[in-house]
This record gives sequence, C-alpha cells and structure tokens, in this order.
Amino acid sequence: MKIAYRAIAVGTVAVALLDATDGVIYFWLTAQLNPITVLQYIASGAFGAASYSGGLATAFAGLVFHFIISLAVVSAFVALYLRSRLVRDLAPAAGLAYGAAVWCIMNVLVLPMTAVTPTTVSALTVVHGLIGHAFFVGLPAALVARRYLPIKPALGLAIPARDESAA
Repeated sequence: MKIAYRAIAVGTVAVALLDATDGVIYFWLTAQLNPITVLQYIASGAFGAASYSGGLATAFAGLVFHFIISLAVVSAFVALYLRSRLVRDLAPAAGLAYGAAVWCIMNVLVLPMTAVTPTTVSALTVVHGLIGHAFFVGLPAALVARRYLPIKPALGLAIPARDESAA
C-alpha cells in the first residue's frame, strides 16, 4: 500500500505540473492570458467570476484546486491499474485513452455543474484538450504507475524490470 501512495504522490505532482504548464502555454499563445488568469479560471469553478478580482489569493486557490483534481485523477488511474490486467499490460496506451477521457468528463460533465466562467470552445481547444490531456495527464499517470507499482504486465508487452542484484 505504501508503494501505491508513492505512485499517487509522484503521479499527482507530475500530472499537475505538466498539465498546468501545457494550459498556461496554450492559453498564453491562443488568448494572451497570463498564468495568474489561467489559475483564476480554475478557481472560478468554486468562486465564479469573482475569482478574477481576487488577485494572487484566488490564483493560489486555483493552483490548490488543480493539484486536488490531479490527485483524484491519478488516484483513479492507479486504482484502475491495480485492478485491471488490461490496463497494466497496455499501460501507455491505456494512459493516453484515460487522459482524453478525463478531458471529456471534465468538460462535458463536471465543469457545467460548477460556477466556472462560461467560455466558447473552439475546435482547436477541443483537439488541444484531448491531445494535451492524453500526453500530459494520462500518459504520465500510466508511466508513474508502471514505474512504482510492483504488478508486472501479463502479456510481456512492457520492458522487463532490471535485476539490480545481478549488477
């Protein structure tokens, strides 16, 4: 169980940082939004439009919310990894699909139920969201799970663990 906690902790940090970096760069390039505004957008899920007048406090709240969401997403993937032989055998591919599914669930089901500031979504944003979440959310979660969890793939599709006692 201690190993699962380590996978969740490392995965959470990796996913939160990669996803936040991807989001900040994308929204800076496409909408000229600065990182503070991007984090305030995340906080607007709880605080609504008032988050944009909250300065660094609501930006920090957005960062905390982002890490909490990343914790939930990585924890769910670790649970799938531990319970599904198919997910373990095809971890990178499963991670890519999982990341894209996370984007869909967040944007279609979760965000409409929050106080997040409504925005228009372009085709580019959808494509970027699916690809970005596949590579910066799902894939890192899968690679961290495969690295830290002791369960070996059954199909032999993964690189075998190195025997360090022979070295």
